[in-house]
Amino acid sequence: MTVSGDDGESTIQRIQDIVAVFVLSITAVLTAWCGFEASKWGGEMSIAFSQASSARIQSTAAEGEAQSARQLDLSVYTLWIGAKADEDDRLADYVEARFTPWFTPAYEAWVADGMVENSPFAREEYVPPGTEEAVELSETADEKFAAALENNQRGDDYSLLTVMFALVLFLTAMSQRDVKTWVGRALLGMAVVLDIVGIAILLTFPIKI
Repeated sequence: MTVSGDDGESTIQRIQDIVAVFVLSITAVLTAWCGFEASKWGGEMSIAFSQASSARIQSTAAEGEAQSARQLDLSVYTLWIGAKADEDDRLADYVEARFTPWFTPAYEAWVADGMVENSPFAREEYVPPGTEEAVELSETADEKFAAALENNQRGDDYSLLTVMFALVLFLTAMSQRDVKTWVGRALLGMAVVLDIVGIAILLTFPIKI
């Protein structure tokens, strides 16, 4: 029993139709998934930017607190310098007793080392309140900002992949139009290749639920 050319061509056409339906179905789901992920990563970007901004504001406030503490210590230290210059030990002792808790360790270390530095402010022991907090918050702001940029890129990647899958849908739909047989098969072949490439790329992307 032999199969006529028309029957063989009809079988190939049915296979082509099945492949087209399969590609359309899979790609439609993948397109929706990419849109969902792009939206989720866009939300993560907004949250990270907000956290970075908040941390930056808090860092500025902490740095302002540290600056105010430095100004206070500088004023008191200036009085102490004046008393020492006038050889007024009584006033110098009075002022020294009023050094702030965070300035005193630096002053004592400075004196113990023979006052080598220009002032206690140059000592590593001098850490006015707000200094460490400002540094930590600034680092947090930088980390959140970097995370926001990364999340933005991830969202863009998913958006670009959505465009790629839309092209697959277009090519598949065009292959089903009333075109020459070889044109339809070529269009479907390109759609299948692009779909496979898109799926391979998609598997490398992080997922956010």
